[in-house]
Amino acid sequence: MGNFFSKDKWKYAFYTVSHPVDAYYEIRHRNRGSVPIAVFLVMLFSFCFSMNRMMASFVVNDIDPRSVDSFTELGGVLLLYFLFCVGNWSITCLMGGEGRLKDIAIAIGYAAIPLILSFVPATLISQVIAADEETFYGLILFIGITWAVIMALIGIMQVHNYTLGKTLLTLVLTFVAVLIIIFIGLLIADLINQVYGFFYSIYTELIFRT
Repeated sequence: MGNFFSKDKWKYAFYTVSHPVDAYYEIRHRNRGSVPIAVFLVMLFSFCFSMNRMMASFVVNDIDPRSVDSFTELGGVLLLYFLFCVGNWSITCLMGGEGRLKDIAIAIGYAAIPLILSFVPATLISQVIAADEETFYGLILFIGITWAVIMALIGIMQVHNYTLGKTLLTLVLTFVAVLIIIFIGLLIADLINQVYGFFYSIYTELIFRT
């Protein structure tokens, strides 16, 4: 496990922020990335996002901190991350994509770095800005989110060896695949719930009769 979290792996993760094209190419063809680091970065982003919702100044945040459940949001972020990776992998397998599931997970996970680097200072700056200075807060978040989207886009392009147009198409189809996966999951959950209810009703009936 130490190899996956080695100093070189961490340095390379941050190298992708400044050199995404070269970095993502080597992640795919030279195994330079680390899935555990990617997952940890997604979890760290979820934590920073929750902290921003709880601790950002009332000047830029109208959310009641008591309504924020960081563990629930962590579960939601990890679930969406997993669904996107699986959805993209399933679509690109049908469209000649060269990327493996681990490559997709690394590409998306590393793209969370700009989000982390923007949400933390934005939360701190929100504590000292006045009501007419919200633009600075919004600008920091805008830059971080934009760069994260660009990194994710470049990452998908590089790991699958796609053109920009094909990458955009697969991303649209990925969101469709995610919706289908969620729909199937809900159907299975409902079926399991009905089967459980059926057997539980039989059990209670037998208990009352005896």
